[in-house]
Amino acid sequence: MNFKDVNIPIKNITLKGRLRIAENQKGLIVFSHGSGSSRMSSRNNYVADLLLNEGFSSLLFDLLTEAEDTIHENRFNIDLLAERLVDVTQWISKQKDMQNVPIGFFGASTGAASALKATSFLGTSIKAIVSRGGRPDLALPILDKIKSPTLLIVGGKDGVVIDLNKKAYDKLSSIKKIEIIEGATHLFSEPGKLEAVAKLTSNWFNKYLKNKHYGI
Repeated sequence: MNFKDVNIPIKNITLKGRLRIAENQKGLIVFSHGSGSSRMSSRNNYVADLLLNEGFSSLLFDLLTEAEDTIHENRFNIDLLAERLVDVTQWISKQKDMQNVPIGFFGASTGAASALKATSFLGTSIKAIVSRGGRPDLALPILDKIKSPTLLIVGGKDGVVIDLNKKAYDKLSSIKKIEIIEGATHLFSEPGKLEAVAKLTSNWFNKYLKNKHYGI
């Protein structure tokens, strides 16, 4: 098993997580999942495994407790999910082996909006962001506040989501790039497409996950 289970105490609740620690780690990637997804997400775990091979540690965690997840509206409460992401990021950055490690965010689907919103609060302590099939448009009002280099990855067959990402891309004022993976649908379930996502993600974090500040 290449990960260990962790319990994350946040205020008056405990969230469950999966922590992978790379040897000679280059940085830590905190995952923010989409609606109804969790630390068990097969797609995000696949990406986390490939990032581990590239020297990146990662934390996948449930943004909601089991009880909270039964309330459908919570899955789309971007403010709540962003608050959780902020709290968990502050917690992991204080843990043994994780202090002073550069941190990046990987957001999928609605999780991309919570990652961006959390970054608007955490500022340049988040060194880089990657969105996979994301909905960054749900964080449109704060996108001009983002200073972290941001990569938007979208499937070429993802229809309206492509247009929503282009709209968000135009609003971003940070270092930014949009990658459209031809032949991929929203979940990148076609052969080789998720691997392409992981490669683009690794390249982005290799380039930008460093202890430095970025201006506009």
